[in-house]
Amino acid sequence: MVWLQFLLCLIVILFAGTKLARYGDAISWKTGLGRVWIGLVLLAAITSIPELVTGVSSAVLVGLPDLALGTLFGSNLFNLVILALLDTGYHYTPILSRVSLGHIISASLGILLIAVAALGVLGRETLSGLTIGWVGIPSVAILLFYLFGIGQLFRLERGQQSPPVEASPRQYERMSMRAVWFRFALSATAVIAAGIWVAFIGSEIAETTGWGTSFVGSLFLAVSSSMPELVVTFAALRLGAPDMAVADILGSNMFNMAIIFAVDLFYRQASILSSVSSDHLIIAAVAIVMTLLVIVGLRFRQKQKTFRFISWYGVALIGLYLLGFYVLFSQGIASV
Repeated sequence: MVWLQFLLCLIVILFAGTKLARYGDAISWKTGLGRVWIGLVLLAAITSIPELVTGVSSAVLVGLPDLALGTLFGSNLFNLVILALLDTGYHYTPILSRVSLGHIISASLGILLIAVAALGVLGRETLSGLTIGWVGIPSVAILLFYLFGIGQLFRLERGQQSPPVEASPRQYERMSMRAVWFRFALSATAVIAAGIWVAFIGSEIAETTGWGTSFVGSLFLAVSSSMPELVVTFAALRLGAPDMAVADILGSNMFNMAIIFAVDLFYRQASILSSVSSDHLIIAAVAIVMTLLVIVGLRFRQKQKTFRFISWYGVALIGLYLLGFYVLFSQGIASV
């Protein structure tokens, strides 16, 4: 029964996520905000709501902060694997060679946020007393860096705005602005609801495994809550909007780290980063290395894929993802 519910959620996400990408593209065309900004903030926030709900509920309702942080870190890793999957579906050209170099800034900001979170975990004993109320200083720093970075990216995007390459402008012209926003809101509501539902189903499946909470959160719940990103980015790719797809991935990773503040705010027992296992440092390190590979792929723009259907960084991203979870799984088994 649980697998039937899981399948039903995926069907809803597939349908609504496709519509969400389409109407997000229409908003970028009608408002002139640009596909990068729409993907980086609007789509990223919507597709990351399941991680927000799962993270808060894991820490507050279930009382497992490791599960909450594992979901956020693990979702970042899976999102970067989605980039590798997007590369396989993007004709014969590396996808990172066909998108804006401005994504390097958002990827670098993502590394900064992950590093701050990792430092909070690493120094959890010495930093546990540095709080504002019960919220840890590292969590506050993550939120401030996120807001400052988003503001700077908005100014940069507006300053370098160029007319978007339209997938099908005529179909957007026929829709009023009110209709676009209404349909976008309906699609977003469906994606959020199904994404939250699939995350809780993933939690139910994970409870039967008996593995460590860091591993379970970083794998099962992370993959489940990242289903909206997977669907929306592929839908954006089909619309001919690779910039919006890549921006959604990198924006979601930034938003996931900002969620740490929200989890810390609701988790009143102690600062969240001082309450978790050092096992999360493994996933944080892998996430940083994977994001660095994305920056390299963006900077050195290959004209052809290394292999017939995938670029070198796609293979490396998938390999690092599997390696990270193998090490984490081994750590969990050894600690049992």
